Amino acid sequence: MGTGSSGSAARRSRPDGPRVHVLRVGHRAGRDPRLTTHLALVARAFGAERMYLHPPDPQIAAGLAGVVERWGGPFEVVPAPSWRAVLAGAGAPVVHLTMYGEPLARLLPRLRRAPQLLLVVGGAKVPAALYGAATYNVAVGSQPHSEVAALAVTLRELRGLPGSRPFPGARQRIVPQARGKKVRLVGRSPT
Repeated sequence: MGTGSSGSAARRSRPDGPRVHVLRVGHRAGRDPRLTTHLALVARAFGAERMYLHPPDPQIAAGLAGVVERWGGPFEVVPAPSWRAVLAGAGAPVVHLTMYGEPLARLLPRLRRAPQLLLVVGGAKVPAALYGAATYNVAVGSQPHSEVAALAVTLRELRGLPGSRPFPGARQRIVPQARGKKVRLVGRSPT
């Protein structure tokens, strides 16, 4: 996964990797809202355009719509009553992030060449059929770990680190600093 400093620098400044959509399979309303929200926040921050949520959860979608309204960016949470229908309509390679898959480092060159990808992250019980339906079953590491970590690492490798510039349409932005917290309303002085 790691590369020399020139490769890392190129990825950091490269916002043009494949277009990415994310599918969250197995969300349990009432039990997984924090984890699923974190998946959506990582997906948005690292450049994914959309997250399909199976089964749908209007509260998660509304919360993320508020984040996009304040912080900008082209991101939406789309209800997905059927994960199979999302896979069938993907029109792109389906990359199932699972600790049981092939090593990410081995597949990265192929994934980076794709114009678009659908990254799939499962919940507590991943349907067995998903392993067969995916184009690739990909492991960030072959140890138990969070799906949030797997998504963040994969997106970082595909699209680079998020920059400090505000997303298009942002009404507020973080002002980077060594200590404290500062948020600036776009077009206004720091608060």
